[in-house]
Amino acid sequence: MRRGRGEAAVSAPASLPVAPQWFAWRPLGHGVTVFTEPYVAGLLRANLYLVEGTERDLLVDTGNGVGALGAALRAAGGAQRRPQRPLVVVVTHAHIDHAGGAAEFGTVLVHGGDAPALRAPFPGLALVTTGWDAKLRADLVAAGIAVPDLLVRALPREDFDPWSYRVRGVEPAALLEDGQVLDLGDRVLRVLHLPGHTPGSVGLIEERSGLLFTGDALYDGGLIDTLPESDVAAYCATMRRLRELPVACVLPGHGDVFGRARLLTLTAAYLRRRG
Repeated sequence: MRRGRGEAAVSAPASLPVAPQWFAWRPLGHGVTVFTEPYVAGLLRANLYLVEGTERDLLVDTGNGVGALGAALRAAGGAQRRPQRPLVVVVTHAHIDHAGGAAEFGTVLVHGGDAPALRAPFPGLALVTTGWDAKLRADLVAAGIAVPDLLVRALPREDFDPWSYRVRGVEPAALLEDGQVLDLGDRVLRVLHLPGHTPGSVGLIEERSGLLFTGDALYDGGLIDTLPESDVAAYCATMRRLRELPVACVLPGHGDVFGRARLLTLTAAYLRRRG
């Protein structure tokens, strides 16, 4: 979940078109492909990353659960995609735009701080924001965050009803811990506990390449730290930690990829404002 950048509200027409393809994707190099949901409003349009290894692949976040992400993963790999290669799914935190599609997959990992929300998603959190919990919506609006009434501009299929959609809960296969290593065969990523946006927010760093996956802990935009589950003091500690990491490239939960210089600028700005 991210701050909107002045995006106009999406009205709820009598019918919505069916999208020709729900997910868009593009390779970023280093065996990483980014997936997005272009027909989802900006508030919930997250970046999802497929990281390929020789022994297993890693999926970082799952989107809103509206379209079939597994089919998109297979389509993106074409003939070279090996369906027998195991897929491990890491949910950086349990908000709908990052964990909504987790129920599609078998091996889902999350930090214990967000595990309760993954198991039992907040029942009001859906694609029609007029049905969201009143306090949640008020908190977002008070923080200056654009909240469109309807969060999709198209349907993934004709029988999909955005007005009744709810996220399915998932029992995590295991709980992530800070410092835990995820071995993909030819590459290793380390889990970073990055609380603040949520109690169990995590990132992943591949120290060999300097790639850092941050989820919603850091992206180039207004960070959300006013939710009931947010903790500004913890967020400040996360910002200080990020500044010390050997990062070459940040792959954020929303928006464009950026480098270490921008990381230092963004974290410094947050600490000046909130620290």
